[in-house]
Amino acid sequence: MVAETATALGGVALAPMHRRDLRAVLQIEKRVFPEPWSHTIFASELALRHGRSYKVARLGRRVVGYRGVMFSGEEAHVTTIAVAPEYHRRGVATVLLLDAVASSIEAGANQLSLEVAFSNHGAQALYRSFGFAPVGVRKGYYQLTGEDAYVMFVREIDSPAYAARLADIEAQVRARPALAR
Repeated sequence: MVAETATALGGVALAPMHRRDLRAVLQIEKRVFPEPWSHTIFASELALRHGRSYKVARLGRRVVGYRGVMFSGEEAHVTTIAVAPEYHRRGVATVLLLDAVASSIEAGANQLSLEVAFSNHGAQALYRSFGFAPVGVRKGYYQLTGEDAYVMFVREIDSPAYAARLADIEAQVRARPALAR
């Protein structure tokens, strides 16, 4: 999936995250996560020119979501993915994750990992649809709440079989009505 394709998916346009986006990103971050990242964390991630990819999802001019990916050899790791609550279950996270996979493959990765809270069943269902499976647990991963997190992996993201899975997911997004701005 390239940026041009992402723009066509459900009316959601993806663009590289810039410092000027951080106000909107932090507003979403605070609404979605009990332990939100700070401006400093995002700024330091954006300052790393190699080994990272951060993008925002926009409807019109409004930032409605974002994602981050870290690359290390043949492995990539989703560092963050979030969507404004009023856009949950409307395909924005799917578009972001499609792009995260594409960016990972482009960077030479053949597997992708992430952590997700035990209680976040909606995100877990999305990740499972992309072929992610739990491979471990991080006890007390979320310090403020003490909640555990699943470590989830999907392997062989560069295979023809996985490309077919992504094509099916993309077709499902295309079949949905475009999101209103």
